Amino acid sequence: MDVNTHRRIDPALCGRPESLEPGLARVAFTALPAMAADDRGLVHGGFVFGLADYAAMLAVNAPNVVLGAAEVRFTAPVVVGEVLMAEARLTETSGKKRLVAVTVRRGEEAVFTGTFTCFVPEKHVLDR
Repeated sequence: MDVNTHRRIDPALCGRPESLEPGLARVAFTALPAMAADDRGLVHGGFVFGLADYAAMLAVNAPNVVLGAAEVRFTAPVVVGEVLMAEARLTETSGKKRLVAVTVRRGEEAVFTGTFTCFVPEKHVLDR
């Protein structure tokens, strides 16, 4: 399946799609030194959120998909050098609204979970 959305995303910042099928995306990510929030290598949560958001967009995979809201939990810290895998699954479709469940794991351990509310407008959000 082809990637139809967010084609200019830098994989170093948001991850690299590993598998993509209708309503399901898996995205791999390695935490880089530039993502550290402190000298112990704790990765800023915004990078983990970015990975999860990108996976959600890919699960919807519509050219104009955008994030409207997210309810998330950070369940374990991430440190520089760790490899993460985000899995995003489309759980509900209602008109332009899509709900996507996302789990980010380090091996078998979940480090992040969330529900992303996405919207698929008819045209690009900048073309209002």
